[in-house]
Amino acid sequence: MTEPDRHSHEPHGLSPSEVEELVHHHTELPQTRLSRALDRALALIGKAASWFWLLVVAVIIWAVVGRYAFGQGSVTLEEWQWHIAGAAWLLGLAYTLTTDDHVRVDVLHERLSLRTQGWIELFGILLLLLPFLGISLYEMVPYAWSSYLQGETSQAPAGLSHRWILKATVALSFALLILAALSRLLRVTALLFGFPKPIASDNAKGDAS
Repeated sequence: MTEPDRHSHEPHGLSPSEVEELVHHHTELPQTRLSRALDRALALIGKAASWFWLLVVAVIIWAVVGRYAFGQGSVTLEEWQWHIAGAAWLLGLAYTLTTDDHVRVDVLHERLSLRTQGWIELFGILLLLLPFLGISLYEMVPYAWSSYLQGETSQAPAGLSHRWILKATVALSFALLILAALSRLLRVTALLFGFPKPIASDNAKGDAS
């Protein structure tokens, strides 16, 4: 493929660096005292959950060695793999929202002014994100509670017990996402209305020093 042909396949004639910027764009919103506290707490949870992936790798290696070196498969280890991986993924969702590191591919949005982006975020959070998360949490709490009351276990032979723990993790992930969405909402209202009062970001403080 020639050089002109290669560039003709790039969206809207953008260079690779411009495409990368659109995909990983961050809407720079001011921080507030409460949003910063929430973001820090959610970041700690997300970073702690990231260590679960090392456990996943360890369990996979253990299962592979047991199966191929000793001829002993384990349903328990297989279920541990997806239980731990599911928990790591679910508990990390709120972290991606607080850091705005979820993938955005919206060419129009990224070309708008910051205040227009703020208005889009405001209506998106209030009309779409929070209602969805609220309904999801409302459905998941009794789902996990019912599993606990029934003492639900895996249907597989030699599978794991306490299935309610994983279902409770799903409910917890939605609760954390609600906190992340509220933090984001506070930052948007600080931008648009000056309430709550914006504070200097950590990066700004570092630059000033």
